[in-house]
Amino acid sequence: MPNLNEVIRSTPKAELHIHVEGSLEPGMMFDLARRNGVSLPYRDVEEVRRAYSFGNLQEFLDLYYRGMNVLRTEADFFELADAYLRRAAANHVVHVEMFFDPQAHTGRGVPLGTLMDGIGRAITRSRERGVSVSLILCFLRHLTEKEAFETLEAAAPYRDRLLGVGLDSSEVGHPPSKFARVFDAARDMGLRLVAHAGEEGPPEYVWESYIAPSS
Repeated sequence: MPNLNEVIRSTPKAELHIHVEGSLEPGMMFDLARRNGVSLPYRDVEEVRRAYSFGNLQEFLDLYYRGMNVLRTEADFFELADAYLRRAAANHVVHVEMFFDPQAHTGRGVPLGTLMDGIGRAITRSRERGVSVSLILCFLRHLTEKEAFETLEAAAPYRDRLLGVGLDSSEVGHPPSKFARVFDAARDMGLRLVAHAGEEGPPEYVWESYIAPSS
């Protein structure tokens, strides 16, 4: 009888929902913090692991943003994405749709090009291993429509590297309709549209995620 774990591992798979910043392992978090001179509010890797016992979306997001603060350079973003894609390849993932949050980095002074070049190098290497990758740029819904438009404009030179745009982060009080015009503009650029909905917001947010584009 075949080993079930091996059958699952060796079966070709598609990963359709991975936030690359969320793949940051505690060990890498500490390595990058040391390299970049970033202070962490954790004493060691085990304390980080214990912090992953969160009770709601916002507690998770607090940890998520705190961890990604160590990402500063092109090499950091390359190592982050490459580490995830190596793990994916080892589990016979053959295609990945990868979300990333540029505003969480540009707001800290990290240029968008730094992210795109670092993640892009990892994607190129991944394709050499037989794993295709599509990138989805997410807008942070707790920020403004104006800031989302600015991010979309900044991403225009990288249009050929993007599959689509998404919407994530703190949900309550930030319905998909808040970004309807931004999504219209992204669609006009030929980008696919997707949005997180219903994680903590009301059912209406799920419906809005289907009808939010204004045209």
